[in-house]
Amino acid sequence: MSAQNLDALLESGVKGRTVIVRSDLNVPLKDGAVTDDGRVRASIPVIEKLAKAGARVVVVAHLGRPKGEPNPEFSLKPAADRLRELSGLPVELAADVSGEDAQKKAAGLEDGQVLVLENVRFDARETSKDAGEREALAAELAALAGESGAYVDDAFGAVHRKHASVFDIASKLPAYTGDLVSTELEVLQRLTEHPERPYVVVLGGSKVSDKLAVIENLLDRADTLLVGGGMVFTFLAAQGHDVAASLLEKDQIPTVQAYLKRAEELGKEFVLPTDIVVAASFAKDAEHEVVDADKIGESRFGESGLGLDIGPKSAQAFAEKIRGAKTVFWNGPMGVFEFPAFANGTKAVAEAMTQTQGFGVVGGGDSAAAVRQLGFADDQFGHISTGGGASLEYLEGKSLPGIEALS
Repeated sequence: MSAQNLDALLESGVKGRTVIVRSDLNVPLKDGAVTDDGRVRASIPVIEKLAKAGARVVVVAHLGRPKGEPNPEFSLKPAADRLRELSGLPVELAADVSGEDAQKKAAGLEDGQVLVLENVRFDARETSKDAGEREALAAELAALAGESGAYVDDAFGAVHRKHASVFDIASKLPAYTGDLVSTELEVLQRLTEHPERPYVVVLGGSKVSDKLAVIENLLDRADTLLVGGGMVFTFLAAQGHDVAASLLEKDQIPTVQAYLKRAEELGKEFVLPTDIVVAASFAKDAEHEVVDADKIGESRFGESGLGLDIGPKSAQAFAEKIRGAKTVFWNGPMGVFEFPAFANGTKAVAEAMTQTQGFGVVGGGDSAAAVRQLGFADDQFGHISTGGGASLEYLEGKSLPGIEALS
């Protein structure tokens, strides 16, 4: 049985009813300010639809990993303030998760008003391995909605977690799929079930170990895999090249060698960089030079040199593959994009993603943050995923507890 979507809830009528919405407000903060509000913006449409239809909206969300107790550093206040500012809706923040203040403010909500509960991970029961503890918190959250309440899961980035506000609460109230979750599922199905070809997968980020299961599952589906970022040095080492002081997971070399061999047997194309930007140190203003990918150890920095980006020839080759694809999935930056000198590879990939005639998906928080930091707008891309780890687990072929609970 598939889950009912938000339209079904709106058709049933929400005026005067309290609706618990699990949103994804897990935004990056610096000195108490939101540095990338992409997830807040993505959460607004569902909250807005419900509020404008007369619902009393109670938003449940997490931020960071506060270890099951209140910690001002992880307060949802900056995210709630940004939600109020961007949406123009009357948004208030509760001082606790399901305690006295949350109960009082939820009971006092009027039609069209929004209450954001404090970081749900301030309550250790949210992430507890004990089903009884999670059930107790889920019951308290559901009680905030009262007898005519409903639950909407609009946080795809959390559906891979068996947490109280994602999994257990769905059995306590009539449960519906939010637009973000519905869209994310449709996109992921397009990437895994019947992708238009040629299908190009671009993988980056620091560790190859984080992407092994994705490579395993997409090797059969994709036509071409482009590899950059810190993970590329394990691939280059697997081919017998000296990577000097670059990031390397030695224990993964045999696995990577097996993937390269399997790709060859399947007739798939693994494209690795032919040139690398090698730096003297991991620093914004580090001296650097471009060298051939098989000569990293021969750069003028010797064995202390470390690769921090793919080189210009590789960036151009990657961009050509992306522009010629009918389906593209990109997860992970090509280099240390936070430092302008080492952002060119990531920028070239992002630009090519905006130029492809096919369906392009930017997946993963780092990739989304990178494209925004580099000056691109969300609407220049086919789809920017808010799924993070949940999207990767779907692409790995794993089942997602939050989706199962909605069905």
